[in-house]
Amino acid sequence: MIFELHAKNETGSRDAFVTRAQETGFTVTPDVPLADYTTFKLGGPADLLVIAERITDLIRLVNLARGAGLPFFVLGGGSNILVSDAGVRGLVIVNHCRQIAVTGTTVTAESGAPLAGLARRTIRQGLSGLQWAVSVPGTVGGAVIGNAGAHGACMADNLVSAEVLDGQGNLTLWALADFAYAYRFSRLKRPADAQTRGAVVLTATFHLQAADRAALAEQAARFLAHRRATQPVEASAGSMFQNPPGDYAGRLIEAAGLKGVQVGGVQFSPLHANFIVNLGTGRASDVVAAMDLARSRVQAQFGISLQPEILLVGG
Repeated sequence: MIFELHAKNETGSRDAFVTRAQETGFTVTPDVPLADYTTFKLGGPADLLVIAERITDLIRLVNLARGAGLPFFVLGGGSNILVSDAGVRGLVIVNHCRQIAVTGTTVTAESGAPLAGLARRTIRQGLSGLQWAVSVPGTVGGAVIGNAGAHGACMADNLVSAEVLDGQGNLTLWALADFAYAYRFSRLKRPADAQTRGAVVLTATFHLQAADRAALAEQAARFLAHRRATQPVEASAGSMFQNPPGDYAGRLIEAAGLKGVQVGGVQFSPLHANFIVNLGTGRASDVVAAMDLARSRVQAQFGISLQPEILLVGG
């Protein structure tokens, strides 16, 4: 297990960005602990942190960082990621762009909108298709990138298109097919070219179906009850590993004898073995050690290679 290393942060690049950003009216804060911005409640500091409240701000900040040669990372709800104990070099842009527009059965949400909040909004308006997400943490942008899903449904089922600021600075409109979606995967989750590296999802548009509000609310309540009964409430990043074909990562980890096992300040949840929870003193290195332990045990016992569902950031 290794963290994604960012390009070296030269002081000149950092200073150039700070000067330009402050001239544009942004507040840039140095050495911000990212544990406060993630659901795992651990990880080191960002060299620089700035909050984007509007899509125009998000675009401007990304362009300023690129212009200064400063590495950057866009952070949404802070779920499904593990930040290195060393923190993140360069700039972290916290995405607070959260506007949602509904026109008939078409819904467009900005990428910083909480996914569960979007699901609740569509339920209240009698629109079916996203109710599965009422129990899923994170933001719309992260869900689009990772093809988030639950209860047999996923983002690819209802996504029509997304506005993307690509890695070359172009504002582009991606159709559903452009994401090349697979289970918990898209082209943006594992960028492989100049267009996808550093690309940022700005908005996402969904086509939903009119449905009975009461029936949708009842279904959402069942999903929430299932989550409370089967998933831990302690600080975590969510599911740590993808389910391998025809099986479940949680079942394999439990069968390997790791359910409830503590590694440093973290623990394989006694409720669901595919969740690693922070006991309050956990470090990212503890999580990595636990993940490595799970992968080695499952590989040795079942011959199955577990693939991380979370993104490791920093270094």
